[in-house]
Amino acid sequence: MNLMNLVRRLAQKGRRIAGFAKLHLNAMKHSLDLSLQQNNLQNIRSGDIILFSVMKNEACRLGFFLEYYRSLGVNHFVFVDNNSTDDFSDVVSGQKDITVYHTSASYKDSNFGVHWFNHLLSKHGVGHWCLTCDPDEFLVYPKIDMRNLRELTAYLDANYICSFYTLMIDMYGKTAVEDTRYLPGQDPLEVCPYLDRMGYTKSYRHDYAVSASTGGVRRRVFFKSCAEMSPALNKVPLVKWKRHFVYVLSTHEARPSFINDVCRVNYVTGALLHFKFISQLQEKVEEERHAKQHWDDSFEYRRYDEILQNKTNLYDQNVSKEYESWHTLVDLGLMNMGEW
Repeated sequence: MNLMNLVRRLAQKGRRIAGFAKLHLNAMKHSLDLSLQQNNLQNIRSGDIILFSVMKNEACRLGFFLEYYRSLGVNHFVFVDNNSTDDFSDVVSGQKDITVYHTSASYKDSNFGVHWFNHLLSKHGVGHWCLTCDPDEFLVYPKIDMRNLRELTAYLDANYICSFYTLMIDMYGKTAVEDTRYLPGQDPLEVCPYLDRMGYTKSYRHDYAVSASTGGVRRRVFFKSCAEMSPALNKVPLVKWKRHFVYVLSTHEARPSFINDVCRVNYVTGALLHFKFISQLQEKVEEERHAKQHWDDSFEYRRYDEILQNKTNLYDQNVSKEYESWHTLVDLGLMNMGEW
């Protein structure tokens, strides 16, 4: 290696270390935003699987969300309530496996929740398998009908794999979004059973070992005129947490980079079924029009607003496929069996 290449690599390494340190410092700084509202941390035991989630006005989703993840083997939930005005507190009150932090601080200023859950993961998640997801995201993986999260994480441990790659799959119904009615406690698959069976792309970023993916209905419908702006679908939501770990861009990307490098042919991978496109989306869009708390002054939500105003139907018989089970995703090549 010549001197110039060595200097370049050292400079690059220095920038990465500085960025890494900044993420930890921001997590410490924004920990001051959080106040412990419901404390059941004493119920967390060694080896428990813990789910972390930041939410606002998602009480209608929580009934099924809690039931689903408890049945998979999640032992404890750590929620950040970002100043909800619905009956969130009533839903979680008295549930001994739920700890709640409250904040009225800016979601945008917290790097869209990243600083909050980096702090909480470091505080409560070290040594645990931790699942970090939104209340409209549901983890699936091969053989989920026979094997729970305890068995999946035991397999990962046995193979010295500390994280689990997923592709986020946007789900939708046959009717226009505003007519896709979701009732509290309902299985969202009952109203949004369809996904795009094709139209996904993947590229590999060698600098941070990230398999970046886009596609699905959001690129096909919402971002067809600006495909390069389509949201990322790659996520690493399940990680056996260590104190120096951090997320960078939601759960799309983490540091150290080896956390991201788990999308290989011989590795089992999963999916996050994403149920954004229900009638309640209109309320979120209206709120974001004024609050502008999401990325790029809520650019993504402005795209949603345009489509909702036109009452566009997301279902397309040439592209849409009904989700039947995890086999559907394996058959479409959207999830790997690996050696699992």
